[in-house]
Amino acid sequence: MAPPVRYCIPGERLCNLEEGSPGSGTYTRHGYIFSSLAGCLTKNSENGAVSSINSRFAKVHILYVGSTPLKNSFRGTIRKEDVRATEKDKVEIYKSFRPGDIVLAKVISLGDAQSNYLLTTAENELGVVVAHSESGVQMVPISWCEMQCPKTHTKEFRKVARVQPEFLQT
Repeated sequence: MAPPVRYCIPGERLCNLEEGSPGSGTYTRHGYIFSSLAGCLTKNSENGAVSSINSRFAKVHILYVGSTPLKNSFRGTIRKEDVRATEKDKVEIYKSFRPGDIVLAKVISLGDAQSNYLLTTAENELGVVVAHSESGVQMVPISWCEMQCPKTHTKEFRKVARVQPEFLQT
């Protein structure tokens, strides 16, 4: 996934049709592409895409299955109740994920036509594996629910994955 370009809100004009192609979470009007969701705008060589979060779920683009990269991106949803196994009623999506995070998740079912796949991070080994701070620096996990920017030392809440030693690169 490309690094975040900027945050956007519904109705915000993103670019003209000559500069990009409309993707999921966008609409076109009068030769321009507009955001239909609040989230983080990312651009890649093919089109602009918006990943979003709200109080009930996080929308994600599925880029890999295991270690195999997918030729096409698939959409998935992590619902509030599928973030963790315990204290499900206390989960806050905004304290678990942010647009642009790379998340390790499992498919639990084929969803509806809008969400495609329902995903879960309700295991210790699942959750955010890569996150960037507002200063653009990759953050370091400091607990199962927090990551810290090594540059500014600011802490942000996340549902952090406990990465297994066999998956760590040395």
